[in-house]
Amino acid sequence: MTGIQFITDAKGRKTAAVIDLKKHGALWEDIEDVLVSRSRRHEKRIPLEKVKADLRRNGDASVRDVERVRI
Repeated sequence: MTGIQFITDAKGRKTAAVIDLKKHGALWEDIEDVLVSRSRRHEKRIPLEKVKADLRRNGDASVRDVERVRI
């Protein structure tokens, strides 16, 4: 695959990658999303209904966007 270079250790095992973001920017965004998701997996979760109720209570206009969420 062009635009990706691997860095290897003395035994030839891949230890890192250099990604050409001009070619693979979307790929990097996907990788970053996975890393963020994994880093937050132990955080306390808030039910969607509570988020909607809090937004309504605060008169936040973005509640319209939350209403469109389908899980």
